[in-house]
Amino acid sequence: MAKITDVARRAGVSPSTVSYALSGKRPISDETRRRVEAAARDLGYRPHAAASARAGGKPNVLALAAPLRPGVHVPVVMRLAVSVVTTARAHDHDVLLLTQEEAEEGLSRAVHTASVGGLLLTDVGLHDPRLPRLRSLDRPSVLIGVPAQTYGLTCVDLDFRAAGEACVEHLAELGHRTVALVGSPPEVYLRRTAYAHRLMHGFTTAATRHGLASSVHPGVPDPATAPRLAELLLHEHPALTAVVVHNEPLLAPLIAAFEHLGLRVPADLSVMAVCPDDLAVTLPVPVTSVSLPADELGAHAVDLLVRKLHGTPVPETTLVPPRLTERASTSRRTA
Repeated sequence: MAKITDVARRAGVSPSTVSYALSGKRPISDETRRRVEAAARDLGYRPHAAASARAGGKPNVLALAAPLRPGVHVPVVMRLAVSVVTTARAHDHDVLLLTQEEAEEGLSRAVHTASVGGLLLTDVGLHDPRLPRLRSLDRPSVLIGVPAQTYGLTCVDLDFRAAGEACVEHLAELGHRTVALVGSPPEVYLRRTAYAHRLMHGFTTAATRHGLASSVHPGVPDPATAPRLAELLLHEHPALTAVVVHNEPLLAPLIAAFEHLGLRVPADLSVMAVCPDDLAVTLPVPVTSVSLPADELGAHAVDLLVRKLHGTPVPETTLVPPRLTERASTSRRTA
């Protein structure tokens, strides 16, 4: 199947000129338009429906691939999706939500759906198998996540490595010497999902830099597992004085489990989280946290994609700096 880049090469023009010539979005000389149309006919290229929609003044459609895989926290995904839809509508675009697993061929089918002009992808892996196909598609795309290799891609995400470092920095300043990370579900690490590995790396790197004893424990996102996990942490690390939780379903149950074991938060055990602010502030002891800005990431991603649709250059990677808010769940270690 011919792509817009093939037509551009045959006609001796840029891909954006091909788009303008076939969609009528911008004035193009008659000679250039005839050359582009001839190249498109020769190659059997058919402009995708999004170009036709733009030419007719109808809203374009963006596809949001947000697969609901095991270990994905659905409330955060849905908050991200709402932000994407709201921001897209402000740009006069609609959104097609894809929640099934969309592998390489699935992405190709999605972009050829009527009116789909660009893609947004979530749950990005360090070595995501969707990326080779994504790089070859003639549609702009934005990843909400940062893979190991970003060439030819546009990515936006919270700076999860810096978030992990910020948590340890805060605890080290308070005098804590033994810390643990209750991280994402095991299957998230097994998929080598980028955000989980980057946060873990930031946490362990900062702990080593400060000379802290540290450990990482993937957490099954089931409240019923919290008591056993709390016991395991204290058994394996008797000197434990601080825990960072990057697993929203376990945050409140884990705090309750520690308190059931006789540990007061924060007098005996400091607790931090990487989570949405509204979760952190609604717990009985408001939790010191690094905000998980799903709303901001969704808006950023759509803005970047719309700029690409308009032919405006965008940065390869945009990292949102972590925002740490100190609340009542952490305190200075006095002994």
